[in-house]
Amino acid sequence: MAGGTLTTIIRGLSGSSLDLVERGKTIFLPGDPAERVYLLRCGAVRLSRVYESGEEITVALLRENSLFGVLSLLTGQHSDRFYHAVAFTRVEMISAPAASVRHAIAADARVGLMMLQGLSCRVLQTETMIETLTHRDMSSRLVSFLLVLCRDFGVPAEQGITIDLRLSHQAIAEAIGSTRVTITRLLGDLRSEGMLRIDRKKITIFDPVALSRRFS
Repeated sequence: MAGGTLTTIIRGLSGSSLDLVERGKTIFLPGDPAERVYLLRCGAVRLSRVYESGEEITVALLRENSLFGVLSLLTGQHSDRFYHAVAFTRVEMISAPAASVRHAIAADARVGLMMLQGLSCRVLQTETMIETLTHRDMSSRLVSFLLVLCRDFGVPAEQGITIDLRLSHQAIAEAIGSTRVTITRLLGDLRSEGMLRIDRKKITIFDPVALSRRFS
């Protein structure tokens, strides 16, 4: 396994699989057995916590090459999921049994280091999302979320940065704890102010720095 990437390592493990998941489909639910580790190859996955009140809070929006579902590796024993993982877009991912991953780590410490690096990225993504959701004003929360998407999913456009995801107003609302009607209104306001444009569900931010200053 020396010199391999995390992708090649996981694909080479016993019981690994390549999976395609359509947008909006659940990957795993809270309470499901934590038996597999996932590596996102393409698309975006939303991780959220569901509380007893029924409220669902986004804890991370994962981009390609993100590692998730690692709880069983941390505990070293049988455990259940406490996140809800759903395909935020159509996704392609590789998964492998947790037992196979543990064997790979035992055989080569470098695999464990790569897993640790992947987990560290996950923690940073969660911290960023928590910061986004601390904004009580929904307009500021939306802007903060759009800036996170610019950073993680943005591609240079002729004018500004295009978020390379097809985003419905409902999907944005669910991600930041709002309603579709509110998101439609707020995006309309930003568009009227010349901050962004929306074309076939793809959002282009003309000047992320100016947008950040406008709502800081």
